[in-house]
Amino acid sequence: MTTRKLLLLPGDGIGPEAMGEVSKIIAILNDEAAAGFETETGLVGGAAYDAHGAAISDADMARATAADAVLFGAVGGPKWDAVPYDLRPEAGLLRLRKEMALFANLRPAICYPALAEASSLKRELVDGLDILIVRELTGGVYFGSPKEIVDLGNGQKRGVDTQVYETYEIERIARAAFEAARTRHGKVTSMEKRNVMKTGVLWNEVVSRIGRDEYPDVRLEHMLADAGGMQLVRAPKQFDVIVTDNLFGDMLSDIAAMLTGSLGMLPSASLGAVDAATGTRKALYEPVHGSAPDIAGKGIANPIAMIASFAMMLRYSFAMTREADALEAAIAGVLEAGTRTGDIMAPGCRQVGTTEMGDAVAAALRGTLAA
Repeated sequence: MTTRKLLLLPGDGIGPEAMGEVSKIIAILNDEAAAGFETETGLVGGAAYDAHGAAISDADMARATAADAVLFGAVGGPKWDAVPYDLRPEAGLLRLRKEMALFANLRPAICYPALAEASSLKRELVDGLDILIVRELTGGVYFGSPKEIVDLGNGQKRGVDTQVYETYEIERIARAAFEAARTRHGKVTSMEKRNVMKTGVLWNEVVSRIGRDEYPDVRLEHMLADAGGMQLVRAPKQFDVIVTDNLFGDMLSDIAAMLTGSLGMLPSASLGAVDAATGTRKALYEPVHGSAPDIAGKGIANPIAMIASFAMMLRYSFAMTREADALEAAIAGVLEAGTRTGDIMAPGCRQVGTTEMGDAVAAALRGTLAA
C-alpha cells in the first residue's frame, strides 16, 4: 500500500478546531480507500513562538520539506501583537513558502448554489460562480529588498518596501495560469498596474509573450488590478482564471472569497515546481480565512475551507481525483441539505457548530465512498 506522509500545522485561533475535522476525513479515506495517509503534527505561528521563540522551528521546517504535502491552519492573533516583526506569527508561513519554493498559489472562488443568497451580491451575479485566482507567491513586495524603516531624525521616519520581479518568476506563474485555463474554460485575465509600476510593464510584456508563443489556444486579456477589483464585484462571472502578483493576488482573492458568502468557504493550494526526476512537487494547502481569534475556542468556526483545502491536496498532490470529487460532492450535499455554520446561516436552515459540520461532511463522504 502506498504511504503518503502529511504534516499538519494547525497554528493559532480556529486553526486547530478546523484541522480536527480534517482528521476525520483522513481516517475515512484510510479506512474506505486504503489511502495510506500517515500524519505528523507540528507548530507554526504564535503557538511555535510560545514554544520555540520562532514562528516555525528548524525541526518542523525540515518535516515540512520532507513531507509529501503540508496542511496549514491559520496563524496570528492579538496575543502576539508585540512580538518583534521578524518573529511575528505570519513569518512562519512566509518561511514555509520561501524555503519550499511554493511560487504558485491557487485560490478557487466557487459559489455553491445553496449559498448564493449568502453572498453580498445579488444571486444572479454569483450563482454558478467558478473563478480560479493564480497568485505569484514568492516574489514581489512581500520579499523584495530593501524592506526597512529608516530613522531620518527630527521625529521623521521612512518606510520602504520594494516590489521586485524577474522574468523567470513571471514566466512560471503565467504558465501555471495558462495550464489551469486549459482544463477549465480557456481564458486567462492578467492583472497588474502597468500604468504606474515598472514591474507591471514587465509583467504585461512577459505574460503576453508566453500566451502568444506557448498557449495560442487560450484567450488572454489584460486588466489593471484596480479595475479588476471593481469588475469582481460588478460582473464576476466574466472571469475564468486570473493571474496576478503577490500583493494584488492577496487582495483580489479576498474580494473573490466574499463573493461566495464567507471566507470560511474558500480553500487554497500553494505549489512548487514539478521535480523532473520524481514527478512530485512541494505543496502546502490552507484555508483562505485567518485565525479568527474572536471566535476561537467557541466551537462555531466553519471547517469547510479547511476540508476543501484537503480536497485540493487529494487532487493536486496525490492525483486522487475520485476521492477529491467525492469530498467536494459531500460538502455540496451537506450545504444543499441545509446544514450551516453561523457565518453562512440562512432562514430555514439548521445551524451547527464546527464539530457537527465536520461530522456531517464525514458521514456524507463515507456514504459516497461506500456506494
